[in-house]
Order: sequence, then structure tokens, then C-alpha cells
Amino acid sequence: MKLYIVLPAYNEEENIEAVVKQWYPVIEQISSDSKLVIFDDGSKDSTYAKLVDLESKYPQLIGKTKINSGHGGTCLALYNYAIENNADYIFQTDSDGQTDPAEFWQFWNKRDSFDIGIGVRNAREDGSSRILVTRVLRIVIRFTFGLDLKDANTPFRLMKKEHLIEYLNLIPKDFFLSNVLISVIAKKKNEKFLWLPITFKPRQGGVNSINFKRICKIGIQAIKDFTRINKILKKSI
Repeated sequence: MKLYIVLPAYNEEENIEAVVKQWYPVIEQISSDSKLVIFDDGSKDSTYAKLVDLESKYPQLIGKTKINSGHGGTCLALYNYAIENNADYIFQTDSDGQTDPAEFWQFWNKRDSFDIGIGVRNAREDGSSRILVTRVLRIVIRFTFGLDLKDANTPFRLMKKEHLIEYLNLIPKDFFLSNVLISVIAKKKNEKFLWLPITFKPRQGGVNSINFKRICKIGIQAIKDFTRINKILKKSI
């Protein structure tokens, strides 16, 4: 059984070593050919340099750098990389140290009973602005797609390769909210979901880039993008 844990990283020099140390034991426990894969999204700090150094200490760690394309585009690149390397399961989380590897196992141990497992951030400690983004997205998803999803954008999701391939075929390249769209597509395809509560800690270091102006911009752009994509999905699903 081959698992790829994939993490996008942008300006995470303060967090990246701790995050690798937290998640690497999970990979080791699954199998010797499972991988922890981190794509640096064109960081302006030493994130990638630290990844290169860490690779020499952790043989199942893969660190790569790429031109900046945002969180969504980097997640899509990671998903395609995992698929190309024949991962059986792909688990995505973020590289800011907000998620807890111990909570991964509640999904992994039930992997045969669902198609897509997503964590629900019931108790969040990452600030009111981030919580507001999640609430705005839930409203936008309900308005544009007619779906109510508990936490569509959670960076804590376990997916089977064969289903993820189908989702990616319907998502535009470098789409900003790619995880949201994966959740929407899975729901529209009547996939079996597993929603389980997870903790969500404050950022372990670095700066939160979300502010009210950006929240408004995200909401407006999401409505435009989702409306356009919903028309495509109606023809495809």
C-alpha cells in the first residue's frame, strides 16, 4: 500500500522542519515506498533550501520547488505528481503546523469504507479572518452549486487515486480553490464521504496573509469561477 502525504509550502522557513518531523513517522509506518512530498511554491525565503537539507536526513521525503501559482495550483501539482508515481492513496495537509498527525489515523483505519475523507475544523484557533473565509465559502457553495458541505476547503483530506483522477479531469489548471472544487465534484458524483472532527491549531510561525480586503476578493472571484464551472459540471456529471 503506497501513501503519498502531500504538502504545499510558501514562505514556511519557520515551520518546515518541525512539520517534516511531525509527519514523517506516519509515512514510515505505512510502507517503505510511501512518500512525504512537499512542493515549495516559489517562496521568497529559505523554505526550499531547508527542504533540500532535510532530504538528506529523511530518505522518504521529496522536496521540490516551482514557479508560484498559489495554494490551489500547488495542490493540483502535488496531486498529479502523486498519481504519476502510482500512489494508492493521497493525503493532503498544509505545511504551517496547524494540523495534528495523530488525527490522520482515524481516517486511514477506515479507508475502505469511504471514497473521500475530510476533516471538519470544529474547534479552530487560526483566527477570525480564516473562520470568516470558511463561512463565506459555505454560503457561496450553497448559492452556486446548491450543496451544503461541512468544511469544503479543509487541508486535511484522504483520497483514493482512482477517484482523484476523475476529479482532476474536471478542474481547470492552477484553480485557486482546487480543494473546494474537489469536494464539490465528489458530492455531485454521490461519492461516499467521511467527515470527522479535527483540531486546528494556530500557525506555528510566519504570518497570516488573509485580511478583510482579500476575503472580499476571494468571495467575489469564487462566485464568478464557481458559476462558470457549475455550467461545465452540469454537462459532465
